[in-house]
Amino acid sequence: MRAVGCCTWIFGGEPLEAVAERVRRAGLDGVELHGDMAGIDPAAARTIFRDCGLRIFSITPGDADISHPDPALRAEALGYYTRLVDWAAELGRGAELPRVSCHGQVTRIRPVSSQAEEDALLVGSVRQIAAKAAGRGLEVVFEILNRYESHQVRTVAEGLALLEAVGAENLALLPDAYHMNIEEADPAAALRAGGARIGLYHAADSNRGAVGDGHTDFAAQISALDAIGYDGPIILEPAAPGPDPFNTDKGAGFRDVLEAQLARSATALRALGT
Repeated sequence: MRAVGCCTWIFGGEPLEAVAERVRRAGLDGVELHGDMAGIDPAAARTIFRDCGLRIFSITPGDADISHPDPALRAEALGYYTRLVDWAAELGRGAELPRVSCHGQVTRIRPVSSQAEEDALLVGSVRQIAAKAAGRGLEVVFEILNRYESHQVRTVAEGLALLEAVGAENLALLPDAYHMNIEEADPAAALRAGGARIGLYHAADSNRGAVGDGHTDFAAQISALDAIGYDGPIILEPAAPGPDPFNTDKGAGFRDVLEAQLARSATALRALGT
């Protein structure tokens, strides 16, 4: 069966010890750790999750505008990823090394210069990130977002085109059931089209709730993952109900809501054979 994990950023800065306990209680196998390099010591994080019987599967990056036409802003973003890769390499050993996720600046939904120029800049930046990661023995996954969060790479087809343009062996795609619900006419078919180029998979239902809370056909998506031989983890990324999709804190008790969502999601996915 595939492992099930969750993104840690959803808990809004709760201490890692408390996050690890929540994830363990929810019955998950590990986490996608937020790339908070200033606030998280890699050795301490590794110990905290290991002591709860959990793995660190992958890394969620902070926002960094890797396709901005301003060279200074782009250099700053690439500097962030250089540091993130080095930080990530300290979180695991050998087969336990986490995948590093990357994407553009979330909420930048239109080009500053032109789509063509910024698409070319994205290719160059991702190529540099992948090369840096390869030097540390790390795999990279490019997360596919939706039109309300990014103006670049919103479908698996666009993601495959990016992979071809970058040409890095350690680069794969990260599709997300929530984003695919918006962008893909047939999410399961998109996963099948991605095939072996799918390196990681995120799950939240159509309303960003727990698996089963919305109308996403997860049975079809799990079947597609089976068909392409995807054996990596499923990373849950729900949000508690409430406004402002970019702020995980929905008010008193939101972390308890999230923990319950994770537990329900893990149960639902395992019932589907994950």
